[in-house]
Amino acid sequence: MKDIDRLDISLPPLLWLWIPLGGLIVQGVLEATFSPALLAPMLSESGPHEFLQAAVVFCGFSVALQTLLENRFSRHRRLMAWIALAAACQFYVGGEEISWGQHLFGWTTPEYWSGINDQNETNLHNTSDWLDQKPRALLMIGVIGGGLIAPFAMKYWPWIVPASLRVFMPTAQFAVISGIVLFVRASSLLTDVFHIRIFERASEISELYMYGFVFLYMILLRERIKSISA
Repeated sequence: MKDIDRLDISLPPLLWLWIPLGGLIVQGVLEATFSPALLAPMLSESGPHEFLQAAVVFCGFSVALQTLLENRFSRHRRLMAWIALAAACQFYVGGEEISWGQHLFGWTTPEYWSGINDQNETNLHNTSDWLDQKPRALLMIGVIGGGLIAPFAMKYWPWIVPASLRVFMPTAQFAVISGIVLFVRASSLLTDVFHIRIFERASEISELYMYGFVFLYMILLRERIKSISA
């Protein structure tokens, strides 16, 4: 088995650089040229951004599931358990994003569920902050910490991260998409403090990039487990 400290998995620039930056540029053009009345439906719960979010999440889920099936007899149990947890979380998040099919098939929300769901949808995350804001904040911490802080620490203070945990760490390539997430979220402060609006719904856009981070992370872990199992 190869020394995990010497693994140097490099993702294609198309995935970690050009698509995230290109998407941000396209979003910027839309924000600059479209009126809020046109942007609102695009960023709504049943708009294209929502379906794109679900598509990215399910892409990450498919990569995780493929990795589990291909390496089900792997000796790297902690890594496989981590991927299994990520797969379960992505399946749940993807289902929630499309309200478990309601956004696709358009069924009506039962009256008893409408009373506890603040957006009148058949999902769980709109029933409590603990199922919506708290998990989102946790994911945000993971994206910023994993994409910006961890690679920096691994380069300048490698002793901080135990050798046994380094297989789980994202690479420096993840700084691009993490930086975009931080930029989009920081733009909300400009809106709140100075009333300068850059993005109509920064939360929806940052969610898309956070899901993209997880998708890339699943690809990284798949490639790593291939390398250490070779």
